[in-house]
Amino acid sequence: MKKIKNKDLITLDSNHVWHPFTQEATAPDPIHITSASGATLNAANGKKYLDLISSWWLTTHGHAHPKIAKAIAKQAKQLEQVIFAGFTHKPAVTLATNLVNILPKNLTRVFFSDNGSTSVEVALKMARQYYLNQGEKRDKFLAFQGGYHGDTVGAMSVGATTGFFNPFKPMLFPVDTIPFPQTWINDQEVEKKENQTLIELDKYLNKHKNQCAAVLIEPLVQGASGMRMCSPQFMQKMAEKIKEAGVLLICDEVMTGFGRTGEMFASQKAKINPDIICLSKGLTAGFMPLSVTVCTQEIYKGFLSASFDKAFAHGHSFTANSLSCAAAVASLKLFKKEKTLKKITKIQKIHQQRITPLLNHEKIEKPRITGAIAALEFKTKDPGYSSKIAPKLKKFFISRGLLIRPLGNVLYLLPPYCISSSDLHRAWDGIESALLEIDF
Repeated sequence: MKKIKNKDLITLDSNHVWHPFTQEATAPDPIHITSASGATLNAANGKKYLDLISSWWLTTHGHAHPKIAKAIAKQAKQLEQVIFAGFTHKPAVTLATNLVNILPKNLTRVFFSDNGSTSVEVALKMARQYYLNQGEKRDKFLAFQGGYHGDTVGAMSVGATTGFFNPFKPMLFPVDTIPFPQTWINDQEVEKKENQTLIELDKYLNKHKNQCAAVLIEPLVQGASGMRMCSPQFMQKMAEKIKEAGVLLICDEVMTGFGRTGEMFASQKAKINPDIICLSKGLTAGFMPLSVTVCTQEIYKGFLSASFDKAFAHGHSFTANSLSCAAAVASLKLFKKEKTLKKITKIQKIHQQRITPLLNHEKIEKPRITGAIAALEFKTKDPGYSSKIAPKLKKFFISRGLLIRPLGNVLYLLPPYCISSSDLHRAWDGIESALLEIDF
């Protein structure tokens, strides 16, 4: 096998690799990263980049954290993988137990899969079959406009309003949607928007509660559609109505889980108890692919029968991979040992400190903060994911050693929790420079 030299890597990448969410015809060459530590990425050309998006929202405690690396190495010498149908192992059982102990109390059964999209697929199938096993045919799902839930067919169906999946519309199943009451700092219309959405929810549930299997939401923050945020008060009122109607509530916490909103889970911050929760991304602190779909004991019991026909016939080759589970167990320990939630509080305070002077800036609108997430929107004539300002911003920040990947005209910071105060201030300094130097 030929050894690849650093000087040849970009050429070979160009010849053979297809990158995600990238227009390969116009994108600049990718940056060759050779190593990383904490919040810093080290490139082959000697440059360093401050990771301010947690490498697509994955990294929690920092890159290459030695405790997690050690846990994976130790597990690799004992058991790397075993079929999870009919077998089990300590890392999976430990992880499931630890998760149940920190999740909302009604969530007690952990189903393993391997990424955020599949955790959502599991939740949708679980909800539909739960009712089917009871003799009820519920084919409808309700989602919120702008919600993004992944790139597999079921996940695309419930996230179709994002506009990312237009080429695949004939493949998708129909999903009902209602508005998401996005809000921001000093939003004077928030109550009006929330009331309008709740009225829409009431109308829908009154008409379709016996046909609807579940309502699906990204709690508090819609990620990929632009870090759109809603209030905990809205979440509480919404959850109450769904519970009263006898419909299942699914919280997609693939992005919001593991501290992003300031609490361990956004559903806890919103003080709601979903029937099903989807977790991935920060689950293994960015080290390994893994996801879980956790449900109530009542849902689990709905699949118990002498007949296999009522079993949940779903699985993946790497279900509950022992290396991934070991990484997740180690990560959960670090939340307590390193007092991670206190670090997030410090991050939020810096966000608040730095965003306050920008509240009335002529070039931005809708500034917002939830936990470790800060976002604002650049005023442009072409807002949205395909805004022409996005590549300008990316180029500007990369040239200054800042990995900030705008969602169209939406700029956001979602750093690893280990980031230093000085590095986070450096990121905000970069944003202020962008406001001065970039012509929109």
